[in-house]
Amino acid sequence: MLRVLLVLWVISVSPLSAAKVTDFHVGVLANWGNQQATERWSPMMRYLEQQVPNTRFHVYPGNFAALNAAMEAGKIQFIVTNPGQYLYLSNQYPLSWLATMRSRRHHGATSAIGSAIIVRADSQFRTLYDLKSKQIVASDPYALGGYQATVGLLHKRGLDPKSFFKKVSFLGFPLDPLLYQVRDGFADAAITPLCTFEDMVERGQINAEDYRILNPSKPQGFDCQCSTRLYPNWSFAANESVDISFTKPITRALMDLPADHHAAIQAQLTGWTAPISQLAVIKLFSDLHVDTVGVNRWELFSSWLDENRHWGILAIFIFLVATVYHLWIEYRFHQKSESLVESERQLKQQEIALERLQSAAIIGEIGAGLAHEINQPIAAITSYSEGAIMRLQNNQPIDVAAGLALLEKIHQQSTRASEVVHRIRGLLKRKEAVMSDVNILTLVDESIALLRLELVQRDIIIETKIKGEPFFITADRVGLLQVLINLIKNSIDAIEVSERTLAGRIRITMHFKEKQVDMAIIDNGTGISQASSALIATFFSTKKEGLGLGLAICHDVVKEHKGDFKLQNRVDAQGCIVRLSLPKRGCDTHAITPS
Repeated sequence: MLRVLLVLWVISVSPLSAAKVTDFHVGVLANWGNQQATERWSPMMRYLEQQVPNTRFHVYPGNFAALNAAMEAGKIQFIVTNPGQYLYLSNQYPLSWLATMRSRRHHGATSAIGSAIIVRADSQFRTLYDLKSKQIVASDPYALGGYQATVGLLHKRGLDPKSFFKKVSFLGFPLDPLLYQVRDGFADAAITPLCTFEDMVERGQINAEDYRILNPSKPQGFDCQCSTRLYPNWSFAANESVDISFTKPITRALMDLPADHHAAIQAQLTGWTAPISQLAVIKLFSDLHVDTVGVNRWELFSSWLDENRHWGILAIFIFLVATVYHLWIEYRFHQKSESLVESERQLKQQEIALERLQSAAIIGEIGAGLAHEINQPIAAITSYSEGAIMRLQNNQPIDVAAGLALLEKIHQQSTRASEVVHRIRGLLKRKEAVMSDVNILTLVDESIALLRLELVQRDIIIETKIKGEPFFITADRVGLLQVLINLIKNSIDAIEVSERTLAGRIRITMHFKEKQVDMAIIDNGTGISQASSALIATFFSTKKEGLGLGLAICHDVVKEHKGDFKLQNRVDAQGCIVRLSLPKRGCDTHAITPS
């Protein structure tokens, strides 16, 4: 009779006991796909069921978005993920860490999350800076090891992640396609979590020799290379809706998990430890200004306005006054801008007028040389024409060949005179710069020819020296000719007033380099008695009849040609050196005069 009653009691109690079994769903981040995540974490669920009576645990794999949605819908009560997602969820749902994973690799390290930036081994990329404006692939924008750790590295280097890369494509999970994209040339680099590269090599999916890790580091005791700093490992977190009667034994079970247990081996960990500080992740998100909670700013403002209405009215009044003041300032600024533009236009016109005046002054100084140059072709023309007239008057026969030769000589001399006149007129009529390809050697020869008479009269020897392979420059021919004449004329004047015992000498050197030509005009005159900055200033002159415009115009013209201009005394002897540098044709960089 007792046995019958006992059997009836067991049968009646058994359904009640079965009804007390509690089902829990544990969300796990599926880096390598849902199937792999399920296989990895199912033994851990069986272990927890053995340690915590009347419970049943189910693996709920997914990516970041899927786990966020599952938590919001109440489909999962626990989550195993990285600190980045935990911080995001903990600002929206009441979560608490139960334990932090100790990685089976890296001797049980608790900080084992970081990024590896991987490129092809045959690429030209050697440093992080080489990836500027390149195509990048990553797993997810919210992946701590798959992207955010690299963003933190860029931020630390002073680079803006939003503009540094040309494009970042997020491929999601699993992680295999990231390196395949790099291998096949569809992406320049891949941002992968720590050990992704080593895992794929170990499984035979890729060859290690085909890839290279940028900014590599391998902390002591670690098995994998990393490009960024390391952050806390994955942790086991519980929603606070789970009763403490379950969280306490679950936490105890996690802490007691042996390293050699099948669940630990399958989950790739050596056990669990107490939750470690997330300060490094919090600081990373703070530096990157990561928004973890969606806040309705209008509601906050409305609430504040209701509580502080008088301050709100004052703030609105100040805003209106500031707006009116800003508009008034902008109106006044617009007026002043127009006035400044007009003043600049007038100054430009005055500058052109002064430049014409300087040109006229220079032409006046070389008038004697001009007369000498023109006098020779005119005298030759007169001689040839008089000889022809005398033959015709004396009825002397002139054959066609002799007549043509005579006319050709007359034509050559008239052309020579015309060229001299045109060069001088070009200096006088210069208005706007006309850039063209110019041979600097020809300009130097023309400048010397215009001043030849003064050089002869004052017994001054001038010589030129060329180094390197000559090339054309892009310049305003007339403006540059004016500069050379002015500088050579200054050297002539300095030699004339100097107390010299040796013959006056001017040496013009031209050094043709890869991207510029360096020219130096060296004389043995009096040298300079003032600072070069003062001599270059407008209206400053050391000559009694000087206008103080020559060197100022020379300096401005050289600057217009993206060149450089320096003035200094010689150190080897008495005299002055004028150095100027001009860029080669087609070169966009400014020329720099060597010291």
